[in-house]
Amino acid sequence: MNILRKIVFFSFISIVAIGCKSCDPDVPPIDPEDDLTDIPYNSTPYELPKLIDFPPMLIPDDNPMTQEGVQLGRMLFFDPILSVDSSMSCSSCHLADKGFADGQRFSRGVQGGFTERSSMAIMNVGFIRHGLFWDGRSETLEDQALLPVEDEIELHEEWPNVVEKFKRHPDYPKKFREAFGISNKSDITKELAAKAIAQFERTMIVGAGSKYYKVFVLGDDLPSDEELNGHTMFFDKGSGLPDAQCFHCHAAPLFTDPDFRNNGLDSVANVADFKDYGRGRVTNFPFDNGKFAAPTLWNIELTAPYMHDGRFQTLEEVIDHYASGGHWSPNRDALMDSISLDAEQKADLVSFLKTLTDTSFINNPAFQSPF
Repeated sequence: MNILRKIVFFSFISIVAIGCKSCDPDVPPIDPEDDLTDIPYNSTPYELPKLIDFPPMLIPDDNPMTQEGVQLGRMLFFDPILSVDSSMSCSSCHLADKGFADGQRFSRGVQGGFTERSSMAIMNVGFIRHGLFWDGRSETLEDQALLPVEDEIELHEEWPNVVEKFKRHPDYPKKFREAFGISNKSDITKELAAKAIAQFERTMIVGAGSKYYKVFVLGDDLPSDEELNGHTMFFDKGSGLPDAQCFHCHAAPLFTDPDFRNNGLDSVANVADFKDYGRGRVTNFPFDNGKFAAPTLWNIELTAPYMHDGRFQTLEEVIDHYASGGHWSPNRDALMDSISLDAEQKADLVSFLKTLTDTSFINNPAFQSPF
């Protein structure tokens, strides 16, 4: 075979080999319509508001805050595309006027079933470092955002189906490109969706518009006598008023606590007898059974019913429970002692709790549906 014929022969073989790659079942063909690189990618950093005394928010290195990521996360939070029948979204159980809880003891899922615990309010969640959900089973917001989609009661969908819906959507491929710089629709993943939702949730910082912040942090306003008395008892400031022992589990400025506690809701002889094991279900440590996270008290006036099972409808009922010392069980928290508060003192405590209401937060257009 002369040199010219060899060149022609091997050139033909190379062309055939290259052409046959598109026939290889392990190499999917590239659809030009799936390419997103013609869409500009130039993400803009998102600056979170800074409140006095609030701790720094820890932002994951692999999920920096951007305006495009927050915008995408807001869309996903309010879009029923995440559910199996496109009837419910994250926002279905996290309503703005309820402090991003839902006002129910238990939430109804897409197929009519009910969750086993009350919907937690989404406020200042970006500051939480001890685990999310009532039992702390998710360490990060990115992890937390993944779970409701495939929960059999909640959205009851499968992430591969959701990702395919994103790819076919007229807007989402562009939004994912703008937020994360992906090059092709095939780059859309559940992890990127969770990152966007987490970014949006980190923006939900509450407090600056409350009377508490204006009075007790900035000093720009004066409390009523009732609010001041409630503040004194809440933080045990003395002045002849009893210690209501609230701040131990609801410390300022976040008004929550990193520990999981049994706050005396149920009387059981053995920790194995709790109906809901709570934190114990995560740690598999029996003495953690019946322990739950202390939710934030910001906007507590709006987030009834209270406790992990929504058993109390009013703040007055909650205060009566704590004043009684709760029910005994082997791992009831040591702080759960009976407190001597008269009716007027209980009312003053409620007045103080209402200073934590921040209506500017729940009415902020940035936290409303973009649709």
